[in-house]
Amino acid sequence: MHYRWRRSQVRELKVTTEPTAIRSAVEDYADRLERVGVEASSLGIWLYRELRPAGLPFIVVEARHMRVSLSTMRNKTDRNDARGIARMVRWSWYRAVHVKNTDMQKMRTLLTNRRLLKRKLIDIENQVRGALRAYGLLVGAVARGAYEARLRELIERSDPIFVMTIDALLDVRCAILEGYDRLHRVLLQVVQHDAVCRRLMTVLASVPLRPCRSRSTSMIPGALPDRER
Repeated sequence: MHYRWRRSQVRELKVTTEPTAIRSAVEDYADRLERVGVEASSLGIWLYRELRPAGLPFIVVEARHMRVSLSTMRNKTDRNDARGIARMVRWSWYRAVHVKNTDMQKMRTLLTNRRLLKRKLIDIENQVRGALRAYGLLVGAVARGAYEARLRELIERSDPIFVMTIDALLDVRCAILEGYDRLHRVLLQVVQHDAVCRRLMTVLASVPLRPCRSRSTSMIPGALPDRER
């Protein structure tokens, strides 16, 4: 942590990244603080939500903009970064980031985790297809529900070691698919009980993903890109 008052350095110390530790470290200067800057991150958002209601003038600054500003420093250390952020905040050379409320952050986390599982699911399926293609075994166009049965049909007469490697990937795929289906059902329940999402579905067609994404990011619905559902 780095404190600056006018053009002079008041105090510099190292504390754990916890709201209670930070609050106790600045309590002697709380009445003189005009801005408290922290880079946008999961920890930064957590600190903002905990310390802003306590009366500290917390500001979450855009990490990319701050990184460009700090990239000119010769020695990149945590201490020098803290000093640089203090200077940028004092000079108002920063871009403030809007912090979502807790409900919107939870919806965003749901969408992010669902998207992650879907990407991993597609990666594993493509990896298996490529492994089989090297031996002339073509999966072809097959529905997701019949994917595993089709693979086992292709490898039933293959080498046992090769079958074991494919089985390992299929087990992982099954676990990921189960988690993805679970999150997708939760997403449908969120849309069903959220009046704003139901209203957006009348504009964004009958797909629940786009209204939830628009709701969680506060974007203009018409500006949302078409992505794979």
